[in-house]
Amino acid sequence: MSSKTFRFSPVDPETSNKAVLLTFDDGPKEKEELTSMLDTLDKHGAKAIFFVNGYRVKQNPELLKLIDERGQTIGNHSWDHIDLHKKSKAEVQKQLGDVSDLVEELTGKRPQFFRPPFGTGGDVGKEVAKEDGMLYMTWSNGSLDWDLKATKKDPQLVIKNVLEQLHPGANILMHELPWTKEALDSLLTKLEEKGYGFIDPASIDLEQG
Repeated sequence: MSSKTFRFSPVDPETSNKAVLLTFDDGPKEKEELTSMLDTLDKHGAKAIFFVNGYRVKQNPELLKLIDERGQTIGNHSWDHIDLHKKSKAEVQKQLGDVSDLVEELTGKRPQFFRPPFGTGGDVGKEVAKEDGMLYMTWSNGSLDWDLKATKKDPQLVIKNVLEQLHPGANILMHELPWTKEALDSLLTKLEEKGYGFIDPASIDLEQG
């Protein structure tokens, strides 16, 4: 698996190589939180991938539609957020296929990106994702917003963690969490101040994996 699926280069050769991919996992969860994040992305002219879980989409179909209507990209994060790398191919196909089917039913678009829960999809996960036309990716910059020991629910620590790991082409992993919502505007501002732009998922070469 090429590291290109975890780090990215802008498609336009005239663009500075200082660009990052923004991603948010484990949603969609809560309308106020999500709307705030979408508003912040719009404020900065930024696009992101929202990697969703099927069981959450089933609970919150209107929030999935909101992500799509606001011009953001929806990715597949499996149905149940389970460790896939020891599962059979049939189980993995169901975990991914049921999500893609539901997203397509609700938005008319099938996900083009897959991120395995815990970053562990194994060879079967990579194979199934490719068969379903999705680019498999993990991440190269973990905000640690999910690790309460690391962030203590502190937005400033989320920002600090991202900036400490920052590199051109970074694939930044975040989640739909209250402290990440609070951190997002300041984080994107700091990235812009450092000369970074935001990669539009629509520009990513799906064949690079």
